[in-house]
Amino acid sequence: MQMNRYEKALVLWQQKKVRTDAELAEALNGHSVSFAYHSGKLENEHITYNDTREIFDHDGVTSYTGDLRTLFEIRNAKDANELFLQAFRDRLPLDEGLVKEFQRRLTQNTYDTRRYQLGERPGEYKHHDYVTGKNEIGAAPGDVAEEMRELLDELHDIPADKLIRAAAYYHAKFENTHPFADGNGRTGRLTMNYFLVMNDHPPITIHQEDRKEYYSALEAWDERQELEPLERFLKEQTVKTWEKQIARSEGSPLRTHIE
Repeated sequence: MQMNRYEKALVLWQQKKVRTDAELAEALNGHSVSFAYHSGKLENEHITYNDTREIFDHDGVTSYTGDLRTLFEIRNAKDANELFLQAFRDRLPLDEGLVKEFQRRLTQNTYDTRRYQLGERPGEYKHHDYVTGKNEIGAAPGDVAEEMRELLDELHDIPADKLIRAAAYYHAKFENTHPFADGNGRTGRLTMNYFLVMNDHPPITIHQEDRKEYYSALEAWDERQELEPLERFLKEQTVKTWEKQIARSEGSPLRTHIE
Protein backbone atom coordinates (compact mmCIF):
# COMPACT_ATOMS: atom_id res chain seq x y z
CA MET A 1 0.00 0.00 0.00
CA GLN A 2 1.45 3.33 -1.08
CA MET A 3 2.16 5.85 1.66
CA ASN A 4 0.55 9.26 1.56
CA ARG A 5 2.74 12.32 1.98
CA TYR A 6 2.02 12.73 5.68
CA GLU A 7 3.15 9.16 6.28
CA LYS A 8 6.29 9.85 4.26
CA ALA A 9 7.08 12.82 6.50
CA LEU A 10 6.84 10.52 9.53
CA VAL A 11 9.07 7.87 8.02
CA LEU A 12 11.69 10.41 6.93
CA TRP A 13 11.80 11.87 10.43
CA GLN A 14 11.99 8.50 12.15
CA GLN A 15 14.82 7.43 9.86
CA LYS A 16 16.92 10.22 11.39
CA LYS A 17 16.81 8.37 14.74
CA VAL A 18 16.96 11.59 16.74
CA ARG A 19 18.04 10.82 20.30
CA THR A 20 20.18 13.74 21.52
CA ASP A 21 19.78 17.51 21.59
CA ALA A 22 22.61 17.85 19.04
CA GLU A 23 20.86 15.42 16.70
CA LEU A 24 17.59 17.29 17.18
CA ALA A 25 19.23 20.63 16.38
CA GLU A 26 20.74 19.07 13.25
CA ALA A 27 17.42 17.50 12.21
CA LEU A 28 15.65 20.84 12.59
CA ASN A 29 18.37 22.70 10.62
CA GLY A 30 16.55 25.98 9.99
CA HIS A 31 13.09 24.82 10.99
CA SER A 32 13.50 26.37 14.43
CA VAL A 33 13.78 29.80 12.81
CA SER A 34 10.82 29.11 10.55
CA PHE A 35 8.70 27.84 13.44
CA ALA A 36 9.54 30.86 15.62
CA TYR A 37 8.80 33.27 12.78
CA HIS A 38 5.45 31.76 11.82
CA SER A 39 4.30 31.18 15.40
CA GLY A 40 5.14 34.75 16.36
CA LYS A 41 3.73 36.23 13.16
CA LEU A 42 0.35 34.61 13.82
CA GLU A 43 -0.10 37.05 16.69
CA ASN A 44 2.27 39.92 15.88
CA GLU A 45 2.26 41.17 12.30
CA HIS A 46 5.44 43.20 12.89
CA ILE A 47 7.64 40.10 13.23
CA THR A 48 9.76 39.48 10.15
CA TYR A 49 11.68 36.44 9.01
CA ASN A 50 14.89 38.40 8.56
CA ASP A 51 14.79 39.78 12.12
CA THR A 52 14.04 36.30 13.45
CA ARG A 53 16.95 34.75 11.59
CA GLU A 54 19.34 37.49 12.67
CA ILE A 55 18.47 37.00 16.33
CA PHE A 56 18.68 33.22 16.12
CA ASP A 57 21.99 33.35 14.25
CA HIS A 58 23.68 36.38 15.78
CA ASP A 59 21.66 37.20 18.94
CA GLY A 60 20.97 40.68 17.60
CA VAL A 61 19.61 42.70 14.70
CA THR A 62 21.01 45.49 12.54
CA SER A 63 19.18 48.69 11.63
CA TYR A 64 16.11 47.78 13.70
CA THR A 65 13.55 50.58 14.08
CA GLY A 66 10.48 48.68 15.23
CA ASP A 67 8.72 48.23 18.55
CA LEU A 68 10.85 46.85 21.38
CA ARG A 69 8.15 44.36 22.39
CA THR A 70 8.48 42.71 18.98
CA LEU A 71 12.22 42.43 19.48
CA PHE A 72 11.71 40.89 22.93
CA GLU A 73 9.21 38.39 21.51
CA ILE A 74 11.70 37.19 18.89
CA ARG A 75 14.53 36.97 21.43
CA ASN A 76 12.20 35.08 23.76
CA ALA A 77 11.45 32.59 20.99
CA LYS A 78 15.16 31.87 20.77
CA ASP A 79 15.34 31.33 24.55
CA ALA A 80 12.34 29.00 24.36
CA ASN A 81 13.99 27.06 21.54
CA GLU A 82 17.08 26.56 23.69
CA LEU A 83 14.85 25.20 26.46
CA PHE A 84 13.21 22.92 23.88
CA LEU A 85 16.58 21.36 23.05
CA GLN A 86 17.67 21.13 26.69
CA ALA A 87 14.40 19.53 27.78
CA PHE A 88 14.66 17.01 24.95
CA ARG A 89 18.23 16.21 25.99
CA ASP A 90 17.15 15.61 29.58
CA ARG A 91 13.94 13.80 28.56
CA LEU A 92 11.88 16.12 30.75
CA PRO A 93 8.20 15.15 30.89
CA LEU A 94 5.65 17.60 29.55
CA ASP A 95 4.20 18.58 32.91
CA GLU A 96 2.90 21.78 34.44
CA GLY A 97 6.35 22.95 35.44
CA LEU A 98 7.74 22.62 31.92
CA VAL A 99 4.68 24.23 30.30
CA LYS A 100 5.01 27.20 32.68
CA GLU A 101 8.71 27.52 31.95
CA PHE A 102 8.09 27.53 28.19
CA GLN A 103 5.48 30.26 28.68
CA ARG A 104 7.80 32.26 30.97
CA ARG A 105 10.57 32.23 28.40
CA LEU A 106 8.21 33.18 25.58
CA THR A 107 6.68 36.13 27.44
CA GLN A 108 9.38 37.51 29.77
CA ASN A 109 9.59 41.33 29.57
CA THR A 110 6.50 41.53 27.34
CA TYR A 111 3.56 41.70 29.78
CA ASP A 112 1.93 45.10 29.47
CA THR A 113 1.56 47.48 32.41
CA ARG A 114 -2.09 46.63 32.96
CA ARG A 115 -1.45 42.90 33.28
CA TYR A 116 1.47 43.52 35.61
CA GLN A 117 -0.56 45.85 37.82
CA LEU A 118 -3.20 43.13 38.12
CA GLY A 119 -0.58 40.71 39.43
CA GLU A 120 -0.13 38.65 36.26
CA ARG A 121 3.37 37.28 35.80
CA PRO A 122 5.14 35.25 33.08
CA GLY A 123 5.39 31.60 34.11
CA GLU A 124 2.23 31.68 36.23
CA TYR A 125 -1.31 30.65 35.37
CA LYS A 126 -3.65 33.60 34.89
CA HIS A 127 -5.11 35.22 38.00
CA HIS A 128 -7.90 36.99 36.15
CA ASP A 129 -10.50 36.01 33.57
CA TYR A 130 -8.64 36.35 30.28
CA VAL A 131 -10.47 34.87 27.29
CA THR A 132 -9.83 34.63 23.56
CA GLY A 133 -11.52 34.29 20.19
CA LYS A 134 -14.90 35.32 18.90
CA ASN A 135 -16.53 32.94 21.38
CA GLU A 136 -14.50 34.38 24.29
CA ILE A 137 -13.36 30.95 25.43
CA GLY A 138 -11.17 30.27 28.43
CA ALA A 139 -11.37 28.46 31.75
CA ALA A 140 -12.03 30.39 34.94
CA PRO A 141 -8.75 31.18 36.74
CA GLY A 142 -9.62 28.91 39.64
CA ASP A 143 -10.12 25.96 37.29
CA VAL A 144 -6.97 26.29 35.20
CA ALA A 145 -4.57 24.22 37.32
CA GLU A 146 -6.92 21.25 37.55
CA GLU A 147 -7.79 21.38 33.84
CA MET A 148 -4.13 21.54 32.87
CA ARG A 149 -3.22 18.62 35.13
CA GLU A 150 -6.01 16.52 33.66
CA LEU A 151 -5.01 17.46 30.09
CA LEU A 152 -1.33 16.64 30.61
CA ASP A 153 -2.19 13.36 32.33
CA GLU A 154 -4.08 12.31 29.20
CA LEU A 155 -0.91 12.48 27.08
CA HIS A 156 0.67 9.35 28.53
CA ASP A 157 0.90 6.03 26.66
CA ILE A 158 -0.45 7.29 23.34
CA PRO A 159 -0.22 4.68 20.53
CA ALA A 160 2.00 5.74 17.63
CA ASP A 161 -0.89 5.80 15.18
CA LYS A 162 -2.83 8.18 17.44
CA LEU A 163 -0.07 10.76 18.02
CA ILE A 164 -1.33 13.38 15.59
CA ARG A 165 -4.85 13.08 16.99
CA ALA A 166 -3.51 13.38 20.53
CA ALA A 167 -1.53 16.46 19.48
CA ALA A 168 -4.67 18.00 17.98
CA TYR A 169 -6.61 17.22 21.15
CA TYR A 170 -3.90 18.71 23.35
CA HIS A 171 -3.65 21.89 21.30
CA ALA A 172 -7.40 22.38 21.05
CA LYS A 173 -7.90 21.84 24.78
CA PHE A 174 -4.93 24.03 25.69
CA GLU A 175 -6.18 26.97 23.65
CA ASN A 176 -9.72 26.40 24.92
CA THR A 177 -8.47 26.52 28.51
CA HIS A 178 -6.38 29.64 27.76
CA PRO A 179 -4.34 29.09 30.93
CA PHE A 180 -2.13 32.18 30.84
CA ALA A 181 -2.69 35.92 30.74
CA ASP A 182 -0.64 36.12 27.53
CA GLY A 183 1.31 33.94 25.10
CA ASN A 184 -1.17 31.08 24.98
CA GLY A 185 -0.94 30.49 21.23
CA ARG A 186 2.86 30.47 21.12
CA THR A 187 3.05 28.29 24.23
CA GLY A 188 0.43 25.87 22.94
CA ARG A 189 2.15 25.43 19.59
CA LEU A 190 5.61 24.99 21.11
CA THR A 191 4.54 22.51 23.78
CA MET A 192 2.53 20.54 21.21
CA ASN A 193 5.74 20.20 19.20
CA TYR A 194 7.63 19.11 22.29
CA PHE A 195 5.06 16.36 22.83
CA LEU A 196 5.47 15.30 19.21
CA VAL A 197 9.28 15.14 19.09
CA MET A 198 9.37 13.30 22.41
CA ASN A 199 7.27 10.67 20.68
CA ASP A 200 9.37 10.49 17.49
CA HIS A 201 7.01 12.59 15.37
CA PRO A 202 8.30 15.54 13.32
CA PRO A 203 7.52 18.99 14.72
CA ILE A 204 4.99 21.08 12.86
CA THR A 205 5.19 24.68 11.72
CA ILE A 206 1.73 26.25 11.56
CA HIS A 207 2.25 28.72 8.74
CA GLN A 208 0.98 32.23 9.28
CA GLU A 209 -0.49 32.42 5.78
CA ASP A 210 -2.81 29.54 6.77
CA ARG A 211 -4.13 31.32 9.86
CA LYS A 212 -7.74 31.35 8.62
CA GLU A 213 -7.87 27.55 8.35
CA TYR A 214 -6.01 27.22 11.66
CA TYR A 215 -8.40 29.38 13.63
CA SER A 216 -11.37 27.77 11.92
CA ALA A 217 -10.12 24.33 13.02
CA LEU A 218 -9.72 25.53 16.61
CA GLU A 219 -13.23 27.01 16.54
CA ALA A 220 -14.64 23.64 15.42
CA TRP A 221 -13.49 22.27 18.75
CA ASP A 222 -14.65 25.30 20.75
CA GLU A 223 -18.12 25.25 19.24
CA ARG A 224 -18.83 21.59 18.50
CA GLN A 225 -15.99 19.57 20.07
CA GLU A 226 -15.05 18.42 16.57
CA LEU A 227 -11.40 17.37 16.42
CA GLU A 228 -11.20 16.17 12.81
CA PRO A 229 -10.67 19.63 11.25
CA LEU A 230 -7.65 20.33 13.46
CA GLU A 231 -6.23 16.83 13.03
CA ARG A 232 -6.53 17.16 9.25
CA PHE A 233 -5.01 20.62 9.34
CA LEU A 234 -2.02 19.43 11.38
CA LYS A 235 -1.38 16.63 8.90
CA GLU A 236 -1.43 19.14 6.06
CA GLN A 237 0.93 21.44 7.94
CA THR A 238 3.26 18.52 8.64
CA VAL A 239 3.54 17.91 4.91
CA LYS A 240 4.05 21.62 4.23
CA THR A 241 6.70 21.87 6.96
CA TRP A 242 8.74 18.99 5.56
CA GLU A 243 7.87 19.47 1.89
CA LYS A 244 11.46 19.82 0.69
CA GLN A 245 12.57 16.59 2.35
CA ILE A 246 9.55 14.73 1.01
CA ALA A 247 10.16 16.02 -2.50
CA ARG A 248 13.83 15.04 -2.37
CA SER A 249 12.89 11.54 -1.26
CA GLU A 250 10.48 11.26 -4.16
CA GLY A 251 12.80 12.89 -6.68
CA SER A 252 9.84 15.08 -7.67
CA PRO A 253 8.97 18.81 -7.76
CA LEU A 254 7.57 20.43 -4.63
CA ARG A 255 3.93 19.75 -3.85
CA THR A 256 1.74 21.13 -1.10
CA HIS A 257 -1.10 18.70 -0.60
CA ILE A 258 -1.76 15.28 0.83
CA GLU A 259 -2.51 12.62 -1.74
